[in-house]
Amino acid sequence: MQQYIIRRILLNFFVLFLVATMVFAALRIDTDTVISRRAGTCIGNTISQEDAERCRNIAKTELGLVDSIPKQYVSFIWDTVQLDLGTSSTGNKDPIIDEIYERAGPSIELGLMQIAFALAIALPVGVISAVKQDGPVDYFLRFFSILALGIPVFVLAVLVILLTSRYAQGTFLADWLGPHVEYVGWTEDPVQHFKIMFAPAVLAGLGTGAIIMRFLRSQMLEVLRQDYVRTAWAKGLKERVVVIRHALKNAFIPVLTIVGILLGNIVSGNVILEFIYGIPGLGNYVVLNISQNPNFPAVQGVVIVVAMVLVFVNLLIDITYGWLDPRIRYS
Repeated sequence: MQQYIIRRILLNFFVLFLVATMVFAALRIDTDTVISRRAGTCIGNTISQEDAERCRNIAKTELGLVDSIPKQYVSFIWDTVQLDLGTSSTGNKDPIIDEIYERAGPSIELGLMQIAFALAIALPVGVISAVKQDGPVDYFLRFFSILALGIPVFVLAVLVILLTSRYAQGTFLADWLGPHVEYVGWTEDPVQHFKIMFAPAVLAGLGTGAIIMRFLRSQMLEVLRQDYVRTAWAKGLKERVVVIRHALKNAFIPVLTIVGILLGNIVSGNVILEFIYGIPGLGNYVVLNISQNPNFPAVQGVVIVVAMVLVFVNLLIDITYGWLDPRIRYS
């Protein structure tokens, strides 16, 4: 086990190196447009050519694009290894790692609430759908999952906001499902904070839960046909014991892999939800740094931090396999 973990950690560092390289390359495909947008903040209609060039040079300096590409790359990789993600080129010029730290809390909380809600739906629905295979209940639950998968989360969020604003204004539905004027932290008002986070977590959890439910159903159907499950039935064990203790535990092992993969989708999907509901998380931070005033260092930093979290969360999930099924051995 220890050798396996060490190999995976080394592999994760190599993956992060590739991610950093791809992020560096992708953000420098069209630097002229970004420089022009940044320089446009100080270029007026009647500004001289010399002043315009000065503004472009200032923009290059703020974005870290003065040096040659190879020198930028070496400096970028070396700073990243030291966890120095640079300073923000806008606002108060704060270290990006501090800004990410401040905004990581709401994003992590929203992601955990989304996964918790998704599992709360997927586990019972997936088990019931497998046990009641090809029955009316199974068909209804499968239809529900297909419907949840077919509606993009941002469309569902906008639809819910429009409906609550139009038909439920001033009611508890608008208070729980509609957007709020101002974000309130957990320490300031826990109840109001939960109301703000509830709607995006539930809406995002529907799609995530539908994916987990369909995969769990297929795994449950496969496990229920295994010999050891038939033996448990033959011993006269109760249905609840056979399904939960013998079938669900083994069927959930592959589902963990899907949960790990879905973490990436959660990060990307919550970018839109955070922006719609005004949650000051990493997704909202990225959107603001791309749309309002291009900020290379901030975007680079967020992508690298998210990649670090994803690769090591997947390592944790792989290690969890051994706890769920002692027969699994790592070499």
